[in-house]
Amino acid sequence: MELIANIILFGSIIGMGAILFRKIPLLVELPENVFYWPRETLVRFVSRIKNLSFFKISFRETLLQRILSHFRVLILKIENKTFVWLQKLREESQKKKAGQGDKYWQEIKKTTNKEEEINKD
Repeated sequence: MELIANIILFGSIIGMGAILFRKIPLLVELPENVFYWPRETLVRFVSRIKNLSFFKISFRETLLQRILSHFRVLILKIENKTFVWLQKLREESQKKKAGQGDKYWQEIKKTTNKEEEINKD
């Protein structure tokens, strides 16, 4: 597997060298003309980029407002959910306390009844 990869690598390098060797004379004949952008075109391009709505302050502000409003809604939903859970827990604890109070007095009555029966005998 590694042998095949090495063969492909060296073959590609040889192919690139052959292409480069054939194109060097054409590259030498090219004039040394440096490409430059006309000043007007460059200024127009920069002004168009600056005028995009993304770079305007109002766009950033509205985007920030949207993000913050979505975040606020999410926080309110979480707060509401935790309130519901807390309310359920309070109701369950009240039910348990009410049930335990009845059992407590019933257990005391049972123990006193048992003690009375033992004392009668």
